[in-house]
Amino acid sequence: MASIGIRQQWQWAQQPKFENSEIHYQTPLSDVWKMAKNYFTTKRVDISPAAPLPSKIITSAELSRQQDRLYRLGHSTVLMQLDNRWLITDPVFSDRASPVQWAGPKRFQAAALTLAQLPPLDIVVISHDHYDHLDQTSIEYLADKAGHFVVPSNVGHYLRQWGVPASKITELAWWQSTRIDGIELVATPAQHFSGRGLVRDRSLWASFVINSANHKLFFSGDSGYFNGFKEIGRRYGPFDLTLMETGAYNELWSQIHMLPEQSVQAHLDVGGQVMLPIHNSTFDLALHPWHEPLRRARAAAQQQGVTLLSPQFGQAVPLQQPLLAPQWQP
Repeated sequence: MASIGIRQQWQWAQQPKFENSEIHYQTPLSDVWKMAKNYFTTKRVDISPAAPLPSKIITSAELSRQQDRLYRLGHSTVLMQLDNRWLITDPVFSDRASPVQWAGPKRFQAAALTLAQLPPLDIVVISHDHYDHLDQTSIEYLADKAGHFVVPSNVGHYLRQWGVPASKITELAWWQSTRIDGIELVATPAQHFSGRGLVRDRSLWASFVINSANHKLFFSGDSGYFNGFKEIGRRYGPFDLTLMETGAYNELWSQIHMLPEQSVQAHLDVGGQVMLPIHNSTFDLALHPWHEPLRRARAAAQQQGVTLLSPQFGQAVPLQQPLLAPQWQP
């Protein structure tokens, strides 16, 4: 593994902090106390599935097909083929979303594909540096295998440490774009924060517009609900499909993680046609039952007239006709 010197680490920690566009997010001591109290006093139910969740095996023959489609592999990891190019979002294949693999949130079950079973990746998109989105083991594996990495500003700091050549990394500030193999990627705002360990907000967090010849997708990354979604919709909408964060929420931290009803509204704000909730059913990262995000999102979608997808992990979703994908209801 590539290493970085103490001086460089110190320089990294002294960089100016990134900020949200509408709020200055910090956790007052009073809120820390409320969060701790909730974790100690809340009676947890259905923390994890009682049985393995339905998951479809993705064969090599399946991956050899040429069709614009996507597969949800777990949490916010989505594999997609666009214009005969393979792209993946936030590849997390480790057992735990944690700095160590002997403690921390453990995934309910293995991802629908292993790292070794992935097709040759042309583009890896990373939304921010949190452990459930930026997985060191996965990046180290992909460092010499994936074609290009598109990340928010300063996230490349981690990738270079882990062996990704600088020539393969494109770092984008909000509203900046790049084009790789004919696919346009735009880093758009999100309302969140960043940090691994004690250093906070030295790298940016973002959502992404993914625009191919035939399809336009929106990947929310992690975000609280904010007016930025309407601006993204005004500039880049409508979208054929949105990958919208729906999970790991709580009223105490709704500024940086949307409630399911807000996720549906964000989908409408950006001009989404079909919504696929992500960031759920993989890790226990909050206090709600594991199945609640999809159930609440489905109820809100019905009220708002939104078309919502919840495919099995590993189930192919054809982008030309996404509703043909079999649906799963927890």
